[in-house]
Amino acid sequence: MVEIRIHGRGGQGAVTSAELIAVAAINEGKFAQAFPSFGPERRGAPVQAFARIGEERIRTREKIYHPDIILVLDPSLPKITKVTEGLKEDGIAILNSHLSEEEVRKILGDYKGKLALVNATKIAIEEIGVPITNTTMLGALLKATGLIEVKSMEEALKERFGKLAEKNIKALHRALEETQIYKGV
Repeated sequence: MVEIRIHGRGGQGAVTSAELIAVAAINEGKFAQAFPSFGPERRGAPVQAFARIGEERIRTREKIYHPDIILVLDPSLPKITKVTEGLKEDGIAILNSHLSEEEVRKILGDYKGKLALVNATKIAIEEIGVPITNTTMLGALLKATGLIEVKSMEEALKERFGKLAEKNIKALHRALEETQIYKGV
């Protein structure tokens, strides 16, 4: 089973990202679940969402404390919270950032593992017209992990967004092209 923790801010689509990951995985015949973790926070407050994907039925419903993958939608979050906390040693951190690998590693502190970076905010503004990075970051997730087929994610986007899916699919594909992956140091 693969466990994913998504970090974002209210209104950025972290919960939608988790749901799209689960739908795409289910469309491939896998088992999946998605759920949010937030209280009375409002738009802009830090939130987390979670997704699990497995080849067998998933029975656990608890929060994910030791994810295989973290997906960070907002570039400011690593400066205010330890987004890599609990990330498995062989896991991967996928971040929205315009900074270099060296600059991001400095912000992350002691994290030495695999890293994937994409300027999702820029892509989202150029392709979708708003700085909502969730579907762009899903492209980075697909490139960095190969966890889900691109076609499956495109279908999930079409199911969720209808006529608006095309712009989101373009953002997804840009992230597939532009995401840079770095091995651990």
